Amino acid sequence: MHLHILGICGTFMGSLALLARDLGHTVTGSDQSVYPPMSTQLENAGITLMQGYNRSHLQPHPDLVIVGNAMKRGIDAVEYMLDAGLPYISGPQFLADHVLQGKHVLGVAGTHGKTTTTTMLAWVLDQAGLNPGFLIGGVPLGFSQSARLGGGKYFVVEADEYDSAFFDKRSKFVHYHPKTAILNNLEFDHADIFDDLAAIQKQFHHLVRTIPSTGRIIAPITETHIDEVLEMGCWTPVIRTGLDTDTQAELYAELIQADGSHFKVLEQGKVIAEVQWSMTGQHSVANALATIAAAQHVGVSIVQACEALSSFGGVKRRMELLGTLRGIEVYDDFAHHPTAIETTLDGARKRLGERRLWAVIEPRSNTMRMGSHKDGLAHSARLADEVIWYQPEGLDWDLQPVVEAASNKSQVSRSLDEIIQRIVQEAGEGDAVVIMSNGGFGGLHQKLLAALQS
Repeated sequence: MHLHILGICGTFMGSLALLARDLGHTVTGSDQSVYPPMSTQLENAGITLMQGYNRSHLQPHPDLVIVGNAMKRGIDAVEYMLDAGLPYISGPQFLADHVLQGKHVLGVAGTHGKTTTTTMLAWVLDQAGLNPGFLIGGVPLGFSQSARLGGGKYFVVEADEYDSAFFDKRSKFVHYHPKTAILNNLEFDHADIFDDLAAIQKQFHHLVRTIPSTGRIIAPITETHIDEVLEMGCWTPVIRTGLDTDTQAELYAELIQADGSHFKVLEQGKVIAEVQWSMTGQHSVANALATIAAAQHVGVSIVQACEALSSFGGVKRRMELLGTLRGIEVYDDFAHHPTAIETTLDGARKRLGERRLWAVIEPRSNTMRMGSHKDGLAHSARLADEVIWYQPEGLDWDLQPVVEAASNKSQVSRSLDEIIQRIVQEAGEGDAVVIMSNGGFGGLHQKLLAALQS
């Protein structure tokens, strides 16, 4: 069957394209923004990519169009698809119908950490010999690609609360029917489709309603907003995780290193194993605990899980070290929300100590562009020594008040060249530069590396 994917370079749709190809389908796709790492992964897989959303991309007619949730009425390819009566489906529905049937699905949900935790869980099950299938909303460093069918009965999926398509406004995760579900955290996000936190909680409860009584829910003991979801009704055993003194949790961690790079894992108050890895930040430790609890549900021991996590390589664009030039470390991070900015910088600060930390931040997500989180941005970046806020075109509110509210050295820039020039001139040996955006940031990462090298 010939499948054409509209919005193929999105992290979810790109991963779905790989699964569809592995099912034996001919896969093509189009997208408005074709950029690495997803475009590189798809091209390496032999999938034909087309720029833009032109109706000519659907000629000759494919057997099925898979429609990404970025598609809207009025887009040329969408209007042609509807006028021509082409068969179409949402990505999450295709995944549910063609991949997840008959599988024990392990779903990873939450405002933050979904991609990293999904990758951790797939890695742990893989190291345990379970050969899981997986779909990850990013490019993992430990696997050759972001999705695979696998050879066993387990499938690990990043379970996103964003809507499925313009014709299906349910959250993606409602389609997946997981038996093991991680609910990592819950905050207000996606202001373009959700009016308030309660609207997101309602979707999370729709997910909870689908988890069988023989399944397992894993949730942190400190997440009030998740507690409120579970209080709406829960028919599945819940395992609680926590950090340090959260001893009411069944599974918790005690930090050996403050930056989270080494910690003990305790079950019911008893030390079971340790993890020593390259990851940093308490959020990473929290993700690890959720991973361990989920893996335990499918028969992987805590000791096995900790051994696997100790060799975990991470995910591209999650504090990914791109290079060290002139003694300056340059990192790429996907941070899209004030909490993500704060936790990432907290982990970096604890690892760097007194070394100078630069944060270069593009508020690019739909929620950021709407200004829903602008009051918390200055506080979120307070742990950096130098903050550069990029004011992109299309951001209809001014970042200057964020700078004025900052307690650290901050500035607004409207030019990538200006950002690069400042870092090249002022950064010194031992400094770390963290570039934060959920998009391509105009190629800033590679441009900065090239400028530092020259």
